[in-house]
Amino acid sequence: MRIHKEGMATLILVGAVLLLLNFLFYKFIPFNIIVILLAIISIGFYLFIISFFRNPKRNTVINTGEVISPCDGKVVVIEETEETEYFKEKRIQVSIFMSPLNVHVNYNPISGMVKFVQYHPGKHLVAWHPKSSTDNERSTVVIADGGNEILVRQIAGAVARRIVTYSKVGAQVTAGNEFGFIKFGSRVDLFFPVNAKIFVELNATIKGGETVVGKLIS
Repeated sequence: MRIHKEGMATLILVGAVLLLLNFLFYKFIPFNIIVILLAIISIGFYLFIISFFRNPKRNTVINTGEVISPCDGKVVVIEETEETEYFKEKRIQVSIFMSPLNVHVNYNPISGMVKFVQYHPGKHLVAWHPKSSTDNERSTVVIADGGNEILVRQIAGAVARRIVTYSKVGAQVTAGNEFGFIKFGSRVDLFFPVNAKIFVELNATIKGGETVVGKLIS
């Protein structure tokens, strides 16, 4: 299993704390069921943290106009809405909720040039809250593919406290390559032109870097 670079420091810190805690229990408490249970719980918890930072290989098939899912998760919103930060006009919003069990790597939804990157500090409402898209800690990236532009927004959830975005304005990016990471529960929004075709349905489980979410109409 490949481990994402964003998890290395966390894994070292958590591993050191768990080893110290187990050592202290073993040293100062008579060997009994409590020490055994603590060891089992520690191993299980550490394996969960390792699983959270897993970085599986993805097979991205790039076809003209297709928009690839930027993350693993469940589709929780498909609606026409007013996008107020960049486009300032109506767009189709597709929101994907990532639980702590999902892979939390974020992938470029299309190939093209990065036109806009903006980080916003904010609240930590639960990721499915209607206002999380505008009130929570978040990072917005816009990628231009010819005449079309796609906005992808990373949104921190109630547990997540750190959004990582690698995108830089002016950079050329490829669909399916990493553009960021969100630690623990979170959400990613996509904003399509209103004439785009959307292929996914509400409550669908989709895979980042592989599932085709929609298609841009030139």
